[in-house]
Amino acid sequence: MPTVSVNRDALFKALGKTYSDEEFDELCFQYGLEVDDIVDEPEKGITYKIEVGANRYDLLCIEGIARSLSVYLGKESQPNYRVLPPKEPENYKLIVKPSTSQVRPYVVGAVLRNIKFTQAVYDSFIDLQDKLHQNLARKRTLVAIGTHDLDTIIGPFIYDARPPQDISFVPLNQTQAYRADKLLEMYSCDSHLKEYVPIIKDKPVYPVITDQKGVVLSLPPIINGNHSKITLNTRNVFIECTATDRYKAQIVLDTLVCMFSGYCDQPYTAESVQVEYPDGEKVQYPKLQYRQQVASVSYCNILAGVSEKAEDIAKMLTSMSLSADPDGQDKVVVKVPPTRYDVLHECDIAEDFAVAYGFDRLAADMQMPPTNTIGQEFELNYLSDKLRLLMSQNNYTEVATFSLYSKMDMGERMRVNLDNESWVKVANPKTTECEAVRISLLPGLMKTLAANKHISLPLKLFEVADVVFRDSCPTTTRGTGARNERHLCAINYNVKAGIEIVQGLLDNIMIALKVPFTPDNSAQGYYLEGKDHPSYFPGFCGNVIVNDVAVGQIGLIHPEVITNFNLNNPAAAFEINIEKVLEITNFGH
Repeated sequence: MPTVSVNRDALFKALGKTYSDEEFDELCFQYGLEVDDIVDEPEKGITYKIEVGANRYDLLCIEGIARSLSVYLGKESQPNYRVLPPKEPENYKLIVKPSTSQVRPYVVGAVLRNIKFTQAVYDSFIDLQDKLHQNLARKRTLVAIGTHDLDTIIGPFIYDARPPQDISFVPLNQTQAYRADKLLEMYSCDSHLKEYVPIIKDKPVYPVITDQKGVVLSLPPIINGNHSKITLNTRNVFIECTATDRYKAQIVLDTLVCMFSGYCDQPYTAESVQVEYPDGEKVQYPKLQYRQQVASVSYCNILAGVSEKAEDIAKMLTSMSLSADPDGQDKVVVKVPPTRYDVLHECDIAEDFAVAYGFDRLAADMQMPPTNTIGQEFELNYLSDKLRLLMSQNNYTEVATFSLYSKMDMGERMRVNLDNESWVKVANPKTTECEAVRISLLPGLMKTLAANKHISLPLKLFEVADVVFRDSCPTTTRGTGARNERHLCAINYNVKAGIEIVQGLLDNIMIALKVPFTPDNSAQGYYLEGKDHPSYFPGFCGNVIVNDVAVGQIGLIHPEVITNFNLNNPAAAFEINIEKVLEITNFGH
Protein backbone atom coordinates (compact mmCIF):
# COMPACT_ATOMS: atom_id res chain seq x y z
CA MET A 1 0.00 0.00 0.00
CA PRO A 2 1.28 3.52 -0.83
CA THR A 3 2.75 5.64 1.94
CA VAL A 4 2.31 9.42 1.67
CA SER A 5 4.69 11.77 3.47
CA VAL A 6 2.83 14.81 4.84
CA ASN A 7 4.21 17.79 6.74
CA ARG A 8 2.46 17.87 10.10
CA ASP A 9 2.21 21.66 10.48
CA ALA A 10 0.95 22.16 6.91
CA LEU A 11 -1.68 19.46 7.40
CA PHE A 12 -2.89 20.86 10.72
CA LYS A 13 -3.08 24.34 9.14
CA ALA A 14 -5.27 22.93 6.36
CA LEU A 15 -7.47 21.17 8.93
CA GLY A 16 -7.72 24.31 11.07
CA LYS A 17 -6.79 22.47 14.25
CA THR A 18 -3.72 21.16 16.03
CA TYR A 19 -3.72 17.53 17.19
CA SER A 20 -1.41 15.53 19.36
CA ASP A 21 0.23 12.56 17.64
CA GLU A 22 -2.14 10.19 19.46
CA GLU A 23 -5.22 12.23 18.53
CA PHE A 24 -4.23 12.42 14.86
CA ASP A 25 -3.47 8.69 14.79
CA GLU A 26 -6.97 8.06 16.16
CA LEU A 27 -8.51 10.39 13.55
CA CYS A 28 -6.72 8.53 10.77
CA PHE A 29 -7.90 5.21 12.19
CA GLN A 30 -11.50 6.44 12.26
CA TYR A 31 -11.20 7.43 8.57
CA GLY A 32 -9.59 4.14 7.56
CA LEU A 33 -6.00 5.41 7.30
CA GLU A 34 -2.92 4.53 9.31
CA VAL A 35 -0.02 6.64 10.52
CA ASP A 36 2.85 4.34 9.64
CA ASP A 37 5.66 6.48 11.06
CA ILE A 38 6.44 9.92 12.50
CA VAL A 39 9.77 11.38 11.37
CA ASP A 40 11.48 14.53 12.63
CA GLU A 41 13.38 15.94 9.64
CA PRO A 42 15.71 18.90 10.39
CA GLU A 43 14.79 20.88 7.27
CA LYS A 44 11.12 19.89 6.90
CA GLY A 45 10.02 19.49 10.52
CA ILE A 46 7.71 16.73 11.71
CA THR A 47 6.52 14.48 8.89
CA TYR A 48 3.68 11.98 9.10
CA LYS A 49 4.01 8.93 6.88
CA ILE A 50 0.40 7.93 6.23
CA GLU A 51 -0.50 4.59 4.67
CA VAL A 52 -3.49 4.79 2.31
CA GLY A 53 -5.43 2.24 0.29
CA ALA A 54 -3.95 1.46 -3.11
CA ASN A 55 -7.27 2.31 -4.78
CA ARG A 56 -7.65 5.73 -3.11
CA TYR A 57 -5.83 7.85 -5.67
CA ASP A 58 -7.37 10.99 -4.14
CA LEU A 59 -5.39 10.44 -0.93
CA LEU A 60 -1.93 10.32 -2.49
CA CYS A 61 -1.11 13.94 -1.61
CA ILE A 62 -1.60 16.36 1.29
CA GLU A 63 -4.32 18.21 -0.65
CA GLY A 64 -6.46 15.08 -0.94
CA ILE A 65 -5.89 13.96 2.65
CA ALA A 66 -6.62 17.41 4.12
CA ARG A 67 -9.72 17.87 1.96
CA SER A 68 -11.13 14.42 2.78
CA LEU A 69 -10.50 14.79 6.52
CA SER A 70 -12.05 18.27 6.52
CA VAL A 71 -15.21 16.91 4.89
CA TYR A 72 -15.19 13.99 7.35
CA LEU A 73 -14.93 16.38 10.31
CA GLY A 74 -17.70 18.58 8.90
CA LYS A 75 -15.40 21.60 8.48
CA GLU A 76 -16.20 21.97 4.78
CA SER A 77 -18.44 20.49 2.13
CA GLN A 78 -17.37 18.41 -0.83
CA PRO A 79 -16.07 20.73 -3.64
CA ASN A 80 -17.93 21.00 -6.91
CA TYR A 81 -15.45 20.25 -9.69
CA ARG A 82 -16.24 21.89 -13.02
CA VAL A 83 -14.89 21.91 -16.58
CA LEU A 84 -14.77 25.35 -18.18
CA PRO A 85 -14.70 26.05 -21.92
CA PRO A 86 -11.18 26.76 -23.19
CA LYS A 87 -10.01 30.35 -23.33
CA GLU A 88 -8.58 29.72 -26.80
CA PRO A 89 -10.54 26.80 -28.33
CA GLU A 90 -8.45 26.56 -31.50
CA ASN A 91 -5.19 26.45 -29.59
CA TYR A 92 -6.21 24.05 -26.81
CA LYS A 93 -6.18 20.95 -28.98
CA LEU A 94 -4.15 17.75 -29.06
CA ILE A 95 -3.97 16.40 -32.60
CA VAL A 96 -3.05 12.71 -32.65
CA LYS A 97 -1.09 11.36 -35.62
CA PRO A 98 -1.70 7.80 -36.97
CA SER A 99 1.87 6.68 -36.19
CA THR A 100 1.21 6.82 -32.43
CA SER A 101 -0.77 3.57 -32.71
CA GLN A 102 2.57 1.75 -32.93
CA VAL A 103 3.64 2.77 -29.44
CA ARG A 104 1.17 4.74 -27.20
CA PRO A 105 -2.12 5.39 -28.99
CA TYR A 106 -4.00 7.54 -26.46
CA VAL A 107 -3.58 11.02 -25.02
CA VAL A 108 -5.65 13.30 -22.76
CA GLY A 109 -5.15 16.89 -21.66
CA ALA A 110 -6.33 19.77 -19.48
CA VAL A 111 -5.39 23.33 -18.52
CA LEU A 112 -5.15 24.72 -14.99
CA ARG A 113 -5.66 28.48 -15.33
CA ASN A 114 -4.18 31.08 -12.95
CA ILE A 115 -2.75 28.62 -10.47
CA LYS A 116 -0.60 29.83 -7.58
CA PHE A 117 2.47 27.77 -6.74
CA THR A 118 4.42 27.90 -3.53
CA GLN A 119 7.41 25.66 -2.91
CA ALA A 120 5.26 23.27 -0.86
CA VAL A 121 2.50 23.17 -3.49
CA TYR A 122 5.06 22.67 -6.27
CA ASP A 123 6.71 19.79 -4.38
CA SER A 124 3.34 18.17 -3.73
CA PHE A 125 2.39 18.59 -7.41
CA ILE A 126 5.52 16.72 -8.52
CA ASP A 127 5.18 14.11 -5.78
CA LEU A 128 1.59 13.26 -6.73
CA GLN A 129 2.65 12.70 -10.34
CA ASP A 130 5.35 10.31 -9.13
CA LYS A 131 2.86 8.46 -6.89
CA LEU A 132 0.41 8.07 -9.79
CA HIS A 133 3.22 6.88 -12.06
CA GLN A 134 4.23 4.18 -9.59
CA ASN A 135 0.72 3.15 -8.57
CA LEU A 136 -2.09 3.48 -11.10
CA ALA A 137 0.18 3.97 -14.13
CA ARG A 138 2.23 0.84 -13.38
CA LYS A 139 5.60 2.59 -13.59
CA ARG A 140 4.56 4.62 -16.64
CA THR A 141 3.76 1.57 -18.75
CA LEU A 142 0.05 2.46 -18.80
CA VAL A 143 0.14 6.24 -18.39
CA ALA A 144 2.85 8.92 -18.45
CA ILE A 145 2.15 12.46 -17.20
CA GLY A 146 3.62 15.63 -18.69
CA THR A 147 3.05 19.10 -17.18
CA HIS A 148 4.09 22.30 -18.96
CA ASP A 149 4.13 26.07 -18.58
CA LEU A 150 1.37 27.00 -21.04
CA ASP A 151 2.69 30.54 -21.51
CA THR A 152 5.93 29.25 -23.06
CA ILE A 153 4.27 27.17 -25.81
CA ILE A 154 1.74 27.71 -28.57
CA GLY A 155 -1.09 25.35 -29.51
CA PRO A 156 -2.55 23.40 -31.11
CA PHE A 157 -0.30 20.60 -29.91
CA ILE A 158 0.76 17.62 -31.99
CA TYR A 159 1.05 14.10 -30.60
CA ASP A 160 3.21 12.17 -33.04
CA ALA A 161 5.52 9.15 -33.17
CA ARG A 162 8.76 9.48 -35.12
CA PRO A 163 12.00 7.55 -35.64
CA PRO A 164 14.37 8.41 -32.77
CA GLN A 165 16.93 10.01 -35.07
CA ASP A 166 14.28 12.55 -36.12
CA ILE A 167 13.68 13.79 -32.55
CA SER A 168 16.05 16.27 -30.95
CA PHE A 169 15.43 18.59 -27.99
CA VAL A 170 16.82 19.91 -24.70
CA PRO A 171 15.52 17.59 -21.95
CA LEU A 172 14.41 18.77 -18.53
CA ASN A 173 17.19 20.33 -16.42
CA GLN A 174 19.75 20.02 -19.25
CA THR A 175 21.45 22.77 -21.27
CA GLN A 176 22.14 21.05 -24.60
CA ALA A 177 20.02 19.23 -27.16
CA TYR A 178 20.16 15.45 -27.53
CA ARG A 179 18.88 13.12 -30.21
CA ALA A 180 16.22 10.80 -28.76
CA ASP A 181 18.18 7.55 -29.17
CA LYS A 182 21.31 9.11 -27.63
CA LEU A 183 19.18 10.52 -24.83
CA LEU A 184 17.87 7.05 -23.95
CA GLU A 185 21.42 5.71 -23.88
CA MET A 186 22.33 8.47 -21.43
CA TYR A 187 19.30 7.80 -19.22
CA SER A 188 19.98 4.04 -19.21
CA CYS A 189 22.45 4.78 -16.40
CA ASP A 190 20.29 7.34 -14.60
CA SER A 191 19.13 6.08 -11.19
CA HIS A 192 15.68 7.66 -11.55
CA LEU A 193 14.86 7.18 -15.23
CA LYS A 194 16.64 3.98 -16.23
CA GLU A 195 13.67 1.76 -15.33
CA TYR A 196 11.47 3.60 -17.88
CA VAL A 197 13.91 3.46 -20.80
CA PRO A 198 12.99 -0.13 -21.87
CA ILE A 199 9.34 0.90 -22.35
CA ILE A 200 10.13 2.52 -25.72
CA LYS A 201 13.83 1.85 -26.38
CA ASP A 202 13.26 -1.00 -28.85
CA LYS A 203 10.27 0.59 -30.59
CA PRO A 204 10.69 1.66 -34.25
CA VAL A 205 9.21 5.06 -33.40
CA TYR A 206 9.20 7.16 -30.21
CA PRO A 207 6.18 9.17 -29.04
CA VAL A 208 6.69 12.93 -28.94
CA ILE A 209 4.49 15.94 -28.20
CA THR A 210 5.28 19.27 -29.89
CA ASP A 211 3.62 22.64 -30.10
CA GLN A 212 2.62 24.52 -33.25
CA LYS A 213 6.20 25.73 -33.82
CA GLY A 214 7.73 22.28 -33.39
CA VAL A 215 9.02 22.85 -29.85
CA VAL A 216 9.25 19.47 -28.10
CA LEU A 217 7.15 19.40 -24.94
CA SER A 218 7.90 15.84 -23.91
CA LEU A 219 9.25 12.46 -24.94
CA PRO A 220 6.79 10.22 -23.08
CA PRO A 221 7.15 8.20 -20.96
CA ILE A 222 10.75 9.29 -20.34
CA ILE A 223 11.11 13.05 -19.78
CA ASN A 224 9.71 16.51 -20.52
CA GLY A 225 11.46 19.21 -22.50
CA ASN A 226 13.27 21.97 -20.64
CA HIS A 227 11.62 24.68 -22.75
CA SER A 228 8.19 24.28 -21.06
CA LYS A 229 9.54 23.57 -17.57
CA ILE A 230 7.20 24.52 -14.72
CA THR A 231 8.58 26.92 -12.11
CA LEU A 232 7.18 28.69 -9.06
CA ASN A 233 6.31 31.59 -11.38
CA THR A 234 4.16 29.45 -13.68
CA ARG A 235 0.55 30.65 -13.77
CA ASN A 236 -1.03 28.44 -16.42
CA VAL A 237 -0.35 24.72 -16.57
CA PHE A 238 -0.93 22.47 -19.58
CA ILE A 239 -1.28 18.80 -18.56
CA GLU A 240 -0.97 15.96 -21.05
CA CYS A 241 -1.07 12.23 -20.31
CA THR A 242 -0.10 9.69 -22.97
CA ALA A 243 -1.26 6.15 -22.42
CA THR A 244 -1.74 2.61 -23.59
CA ASP A 245 -4.99 2.51 -21.56
CA ARG A 246 -7.42 5.35 -22.27
CA TYR A 247 -9.52 4.88 -19.13
CA LYS A 248 -6.46 4.85 -16.85
CA ALA A 249 -5.31 8.09 -18.50
CA GLN A 250 -8.69 9.66 -17.74
CA ILE A 251 -8.43 8.65 -14.06
CA VAL A 252 -4.90 10.03 -13.76
CA LEU A 253 -5.84 13.34 -15.41
CA ASP A 254 -9.02 13.83 -13.35
CA THR A 255 -7.17 13.02 -10.12
CA LEU A 256 -4.37 15.49 -10.85
CA VAL A 257 -6.82 18.22 -11.86
CA CYS A 258 -9.10 17.70 -8.85
CA MET A 259 -6.24 17.77 -6.36
CA PHE A 260 -4.62 21.01 -7.60
CA SER A 261 -7.45 22.98 -9.19
CA GLY A 262 -8.12 24.27 -5.67
CA TYR A 263 -5.14 26.59 -6.10
CA CYS A 264 -6.62 28.26 -9.20
CA ASP A 265 -8.25 31.72 -9.12
CA GLN A 266 -11.53 29.91 -9.83
CA PRO A 267 -11.13 27.01 -7.39
CA TYR A 268 -11.91 23.49 -8.54
CA THR A 269 -12.15 24.38 -12.23
CA ALA A 270 -10.12 23.32 -15.25
CA GLU A 271 -10.29 24.33 -18.90
CA SER A 272 -10.93 21.58 -21.42
CA VAL A 273 -8.60 20.32 -24.13
CA GLN A 274 -9.94 18.66 -27.27
CA VAL A 275 -8.21 15.49 -28.46
CA GLU A 276 -8.60 14.77 -32.18
CA TYR A 277 -7.83 11.20 -33.28
CA PRO A 278 -6.88 10.14 -36.84
CA ASP A 279 -10.26 8.43 -37.39
CA GLY A 280 -12.09 11.72 -36.80
CA GLU A 281 -13.06 11.06 -33.19
CA LYS A 282 -13.02 14.19 -31.00
CA VAL A 283 -13.03 13.92 -27.21
CA GLN A 284 -13.02 16.65 -24.57
CA TYR A 285 -10.89 16.27 -21.43
CA PRO A 286 -10.86 16.36 -18.44
CA LYS A 287 -14.13 14.57 -17.82
CA LEU A 288 -14.74 15.43 -14.12
CA GLN A 289 -17.97 13.47 -14.32
CA TYR A 290 -20.29 12.91 -11.39
CA ARG A 291 -22.01 9.53 -11.36
CA GLN A 292 -25.18 8.46 -9.60
CA GLN A 293 -25.21 5.13 -7.85
CA VAL A 294 -28.02 3.63 -5.82
CA ALA A 295 -27.29 1.65 -2.67
CA SER A 296 -29.76 -0.49 -0.78
CA VAL A 297 -30.15 0.37 2.89
CA SER A 298 -30.68 -3.27 3.80
CA TYR A 299 -27.59 -4.29 1.82
CA CYS A 300 -25.41 -1.72 3.59
CA ASN A 301 -26.77 -2.73 6.98
CA ILE A 302 -26.25 -6.44 6.33
CA LEU A 303 -22.65 -5.96 5.22
CA ALA A 304 -21.85 -3.72 8.19
CA GLY A 305 -23.88 -5.76 10.66
CA VAL A 306 -25.90 -2.77 11.91
CA SER A 307 -29.42 -1.34 11.59
CA GLU A 308 -29.33 2.27 10.42
CA LYS A 309 -31.99 4.32 8.67
CA ALA A 310 -31.61 5.70 5.15
CA GLU A 311 -31.20 9.29 6.46
CA ASP A 312 -28.37 8.29 8.79
CA ILE A 313 -26.60 6.26 6.11
CA ALA A 314 -26.81 9.19 3.68
CA LYS A 315 -25.34 11.52 6.30
CA MET A 316 -22.44 9.16 7.01
CA LEU A 317 -21.70 8.68 3.32
CA THR A 318 -21.65 12.45 2.81
CA SER A 319 -18.97 12.69 5.49
CA MET A 320 -16.91 10.27 3.36
CA SER A 321 -17.01 12.69 0.38
CA LEU A 322 -19.87 10.77 -1.24
CA SER A 323 -22.81 13.17 -1.40
CA ALA A 324 -25.88 11.07 -0.66
CA ASP A 325 -29.64 11.53 -0.19
CA PRO A 326 -32.24 9.02 1.04
CA ASP A 327 -34.71 7.74 -1.53
CA GLY A 328 -37.56 6.27 0.47
CA GLN A 329 -36.89 3.84 3.31
CA ASP A 330 -34.64 1.34 1.58
CA LYS A 331 -32.53 3.29 -0.91
CA VAL A 332 -29.79 5.86 -0.83
CA VAL A 333 -28.83 7.79 -3.98
CA VAL A 334 -25.10 8.54 -3.99
CA LYS A 335 -23.45 11.21 -6.12
CA VAL A 336 -19.95 9.83 -6.79
CA PRO A 337 -17.44 12.65 -7.46
CA PRO A 338 -14.62 12.44 -10.04
CA THR A 339 -12.13 11.90 -7.20
CA ARG A 340 -13.66 8.55 -6.28
CA TYR A 341 -12.95 6.23 -9.20
CA ASP A 342 -12.56 3.48 -6.59
CA VAL A 343 -16.36 3.33 -6.17
CA LEU A 344 -17.35 0.63 -8.64
CA HIS A 345 -20.11 -1.28 -6.88
CA GLU A 346 -22.70 -1.06 -4.15
CA CYS A 347 -20.30 -2.89 -1.82
CA ASP A 348 -17.82 0.03 -2.12
CA ILE A 349 -20.54 2.34 -0.82
CA ALA A 350 -21.30 -0.10 2.00
CA GLU A 351 -17.60 -0.12 2.89
CA ASP A 352 -17.48 3.68 3.18
CA PHE A 353 -20.63 3.56 5.30
CA ALA A 354 -18.97 1.05 7.64
CA VAL A 355 -15.89 3.29 7.91
CA ALA A 356 -18.02 6.34 8.69
CA TYR A 357 -20.05 4.36 11.23
CA GLY A 358 -16.82 3.32 12.93
CA PHE A 359 -15.24 -0.11 12.87
CA ASP A 360 -14.81 0.12 16.64
CA ARG A 361 -18.60 0.52 17.01
CA LEU A 362 -19.56 -2.48 14.88
CA ALA A 363 -21.32 -5.27 16.74
CA ALA A 364 -18.90 -7.46 18.62
CA ASP A 365 -21.33 -10.25 19.47
CA MET A 366 -20.62 -13.39 17.50
CA GLN A 367 -23.10 -16.07 16.52
CA MET A 368 -22.24 -19.66 15.82
CA PRO A 369 -22.92 -20.64 12.21
CA PRO A 370 -25.99 -22.82 11.63
CA THR A 371 -23.80 -25.74 10.49
CA ASN A 372 -20.99 -27.31 12.48
CA THR A 373 -18.05 -28.49 10.40
CA ILE A 374 -14.50 -29.54 11.20
CA GLY A 375 -11.74 -28.49 8.83
CA GLN A 376 -8.93 -30.76 7.82
CA GLU A 377 -5.92 -30.70 5.54
CA PHE A 378 -6.50 -31.33 1.84
CA GLU A 379 -5.75 -35.01 1.23
CA LEU A 380 -3.34 -34.42 -1.65
CA ASN A 381 -1.32 -31.92 0.38
CA TYR A 382 -1.31 -34.30 3.34
CA LEU A 383 0.04 -37.08 1.12
CA SER A 384 2.62 -34.75 -0.41
CA ASP A 385 3.97 -33.80 3.02
CA LYS A 386 4.12 -37.44 4.11
CA LEU A 387 6.07 -38.35 0.98
CA ARG A 388 8.49 -35.48 1.52
CA LEU A 389 9.21 -36.81 5.01
CA LEU A 390 9.63 -40.33 3.67
CA MET A 391 12.02 -39.20 0.93
CA SER A 392 14.16 -37.27 3.40
CA GLN A 393 14.30 -40.34 5.64
CA ASN A 394 15.69 -42.24 2.64
CA ASN A 395 18.54 -39.71 2.44
CA TYR A 396 17.18 -37.79 -0.58
CA THR A 397 17.48 -34.00 -0.74
CA GLU A 398 14.43 -31.99 -1.73
CA VAL A 399 14.72 -29.34 -4.44
CA ALA A 400 12.27 -26.68 -5.57
CA THR A 401 12.62 -25.89 -9.27
CA PHE A 402 10.88 -23.33 -11.43
CA SER A 403 7.50 -24.12 -12.99
CA LEU A 404 8.50 -22.50 -16.31
CA TYR A 405 11.00 -24.14 -18.65
CA SER A 406 12.42 -23.40 -22.05
CA LYS A 407 11.08 -25.55 -24.88
CA MET A 408 14.59 -26.88 -25.41
CA ASP A 409 14.93 -28.07 -21.80
CA MET A 410 11.51 -29.68 -21.83
CA GLY A 411 11.69 -31.13 -25.33
CA GLU A 412 14.96 -31.41 -27.24
CA ARG A 413 17.26 -31.99 -24.27
CA MET A 414 14.89 -34.61 -22.86
CA ARG A 415 14.53 -36.23 -26.32
CA VAL A 416 10.78 -35.55 -26.14
CA ASN A 417 8.75 -34.49 -29.17
CA LEU A 418 6.56 -31.71 -27.81
CA ASP A 419 4.21 -32.03 -30.78
CA ASN A 420 2.93 -35.20 -29.15
CA GLU A 421 2.46 -33.58 -25.73
CA SER A 422 -0.35 -31.41 -24.36
CA TRP A 423 1.94 -28.69 -23.06
CA VAL A 424 1.02 -25.11 -22.17
CA LYS A 425 2.82 -22.31 -24.01
CA VAL A 426 3.55 -18.99 -22.30
CA ALA A 427 2.48 -15.96 -24.34
CA ASN A 428 5.11 -13.21 -24.72
CA PRO A 429 7.71 -14.77 -22.40
CA LYS A 430 10.30 -12.41 -20.92
CA THR A 431 13.14 -14.89 -21.64
CA THR A 432 13.60 -18.18 -23.47
CA GLU A 433 13.85 -19.85 -20.04
CA CYS A 434 10.15 -19.16 -19.48
CA GLU A 435 8.55 -20.37 -22.72
CA ALA A 436 6.40 -23.21 -21.37
CA VAL A 437 4.86 -24.64 -18.22
CA ARG A 438 6.50 -27.90 -17.19
CA ILE A 439 4.91 -31.24 -18.02
CA SER A 440 7.54 -33.18 -16.05
CA LEU A 441 9.70 -32.60 -12.98
CA LEU A 442 12.67 -34.50 -14.41
CA PRO A 443 14.17 -31.61 -16.48
CA GLY A 444 14.27 -29.46 -13.36
CA LEU A 445 16.17 -32.16 -11.46
CA MET A 446 18.58 -32.54 -14.37
CA LYS A 447 19.29 -28.79 -14.35
CA THR A 448 19.79 -28.94 -10.58
CA LEU A 449 22.33 -31.74 -11.02
CA ALA A 450 24.15 -29.70 -13.68
CA ALA A 451 24.36 -26.73 -11.30
CA ASN A 452 25.76 -28.87 -8.47
CA LYS A 453 28.39 -30.99 -10.21
CA HIS A 454 30.98 -29.74 -7.72
CA ILE A 455 29.27 -31.62 -4.86
CA SER A 456 30.63 -35.07 -4.02
CA LEU A 457 28.68 -38.06 -5.32
CA PRO A 458 26.20 -39.60 -4.98
CA LEU A 459 23.60 -36.90 -5.52
CA LYS A 460 20.12 -38.04 -4.53
CA LEU A 461 17.43 -35.48 -5.29
CA PHE A 462 13.64 -35.41 -5.29
CA GLU A 463 10.80 -32.97 -5.85
CA VAL A 464 7.09 -33.05 -5.09
CA ALA A 465 5.27 -30.41 -7.12
CA ASP A 466 2.65 -29.72 -9.78
CA VAL A 467 2.97 -30.09 -13.53
CA VAL A 468 0.49 -28.67 -16.03
CA PHE A 469 -1.22 -30.09 -19.14
CA ARG A 470 -3.62 -28.61 -21.65
CA ASP A 471 -7.09 -30.03 -21.16
CA SER A 472 -10.43 -29.11 -22.70
CA CYS A 473 -12.55 -30.90 -20.08
CA PRO A 474 -14.49 -28.23 -18.09
CA THR A 475 -14.78 -30.52 -15.05
CA THR A 476 -11.03 -30.99 -14.50
CA THR A 477 -9.90 -27.53 -15.65
CA ARG A 478 -12.69 -25.31 -14.27
CA GLY A 479 -12.70 -23.45 -17.57
CA THR A 480 -8.97 -22.61 -17.62
CA GLY A 481 -8.10 -24.94 -20.48
CA ALA A 482 -5.38 -26.61 -18.40
CA ARG A 483 -5.12 -28.97 -15.43
CA ASN A 484 -2.57 -29.51 -12.69
CA GLU A 485 -1.14 -32.86 -11.65
CA ARG A 486 0.90 -33.48 -8.51
CA HIS A 487 4.02 -35.50 -9.32
CA LEU A 488 6.87 -37.04 -7.35
CA CYS A 489 10.22 -37.34 -9.10
CA ALA A 490 13.45 -38.79 -7.66
CA ILE A 491 16.89 -39.22 -9.22
CA ASN A 492 20.10 -40.99 -8.20
CA TYR A 493 23.24 -39.57 -9.84
CA ASN A 494 26.46 -41.51 -9.21
CA VAL A 495 29.45 -43.17 -10.86
CA LYS A 496 27.08 -46.11 -11.32
CA ALA A 497 23.46 -45.51 -12.24
CA GLY A 498 22.07 -47.76 -9.51
CA ILE A 499 18.66 -48.36 -11.00
CA GLU A 500 18.07 -50.89 -8.23
CA ILE A 501 18.44 -48.02 -5.71
CA VAL A 502 15.59 -45.98 -7.15
CA GLN A 503 13.51 -49.14 -7.57
CA GLY A 504 14.08 -49.88 -3.87
CA LEU A 505 12.94 -46.34 -3.09
CA LEU A 506 9.83 -46.89 -5.18
CA ASP A 507 9.14 -50.11 -3.25
CA ASN A 508 9.48 -48.18 0.00
CA ILE A 509 6.97 -45.58 -1.19
CA MET A 510 4.45 -48.24 -2.22
CA ILE A 511 4.80 -49.97 1.14
CA ALA A 512 4.05 -46.64 2.86
CA LEU A 513 1.00 -46.26 0.60
CA LYS A 514 -0.07 -49.82 1.48
CA VAL A 515 0.13 -50.91 -2.15
CA PRO A 516 1.59 -54.47 -2.34
CA PHE A 517 4.05 -55.56 -5.02
CA THR A 518 2.41 -58.11 -7.35
CA PRO A 519 5.01 -59.95 -9.46
CA ASP A 520 2.22 -61.89 -11.21
CA ASN A 521 0.84 -58.57 -12.60
CA SER A 522 -2.49 -58.94 -10.80
CA ALA A 523 -5.06 -56.15 -10.80
CA GLN A 524 -4.61 -55.20 -7.15
CA GLY A 525 -1.15 -53.94 -6.32
CA TYR A 526 1.76 -52.53 -8.24
CA TYR A 527 4.30 -53.88 -10.71
CA LEU A 528 6.69 -52.67 -13.41
CA GLU A 529 5.92 -53.10 -17.09
CA GLY A 530 8.72 -52.81 -19.63
CA LYS A 531 8.07 -49.94 -22.03
CA ASP A 532 10.48 -47.55 -23.73
CA HIS A 533 10.39 -43.81 -23.13
CA PRO A 534 12.45 -41.22 -25.08
CA SER A 535 14.17 -39.87 -21.94
CA TYR A 536 15.28 -43.30 -20.72
CA PHE A 537 17.70 -45.87 -22.08
CA PRO A 538 15.88 -48.47 -24.26
CA GLY A 539 15.38 -51.78 -22.49
CA PHE A 540 16.20 -50.24 -19.10
CA CYS A 541 12.94 -48.42 -18.40
CA GLY A 542 9.27 -49.14 -17.90
CA ASN A 543 5.92 -47.97 -16.62
CA VAL A 544 4.88 -48.04 -12.99
CA ILE A 545 1.51 -49.81 -12.88
CA VAL A 546 -0.81 -49.48 -9.86
CA ASN A 547 -4.11 -51.39 -9.90
CA ASP A 548 -3.74 -51.85 -13.66
CA VAL A 549 -3.28 -48.09 -14.23
CA ALA A 550 0.00 -46.58 -15.48
CA VAL A 551 1.02 -43.85 -13.00
CA GLY A 552 4.59 -43.05 -14.08
CA GLN A 553 7.95 -44.21 -15.46
CA ILE A 554 11.16 -45.58 -13.98
CA GLY A 555 14.48 -46.27 -15.64
CA LEU A 556 18.03 -45.41 -16.55
CA ILE A 557 18.40 -41.87 -17.95
CA HIS A 558 19.36 -41.90 -21.63
CA PRO A 559 23.06 -41.02 -22.23
CA GLU A 560 22.06 -38.29 -24.69
CA VAL A 561 19.95 -36.64 -21.99
CA ILE A 562 22.93 -36.84 -19.62
CA THR A 563 25.24 -35.10 -22.11
CA ASN A 564 22.55 -32.59 -23.14
CA PHE A 565 22.66 -31.27 -19.58
CA ASN A 566 26.48 -31.26 -19.49
CA LEU A 567 26.68 -34.16 -17.04
CA ASN A 568 29.31 -36.89 -17.04
CA ASN A 569 27.90 -39.70 -14.90
CA PRO A 570 24.91 -42.00 -15.32
CA ALA A 571 21.65 -41.52 -13.44
CA ALA A 572 18.49 -43.45 -12.68
CA ALA A 573 15.13 -41.88 -11.91
CA PHE A 574 11.42 -42.37 -11.57
CA GLU A 575 8.48 -40.00 -11.78
CA ILE A 576 4.97 -40.89 -10.67
CA ASN A 577 1.64 -39.09 -10.60
CA ILE A 578 0.81 -39.22 -6.88
CA GLU A 579 -2.54 -37.56 -7.51
CA LYS A 580 -3.57 -40.55 -9.61
CA VAL A 581 -2.09 -42.94 -7.04
CA LEU A 582 -4.18 -41.30 -4.32
CA GLU A 583 -7.30 -41.58 -6.46
CA ILE A 584 -6.99 -45.27 -7.28
CA THR A 585 -5.67 -46.47 -3.91
CA ASN A 586 -7.88 -44.37 -1.59
CA PHE A 587 -4.88 -43.79 0.67
CA GLY A 588 -5.98 -42.58 4.11
CA HIS A 589 -9.54 -43.96 3.86
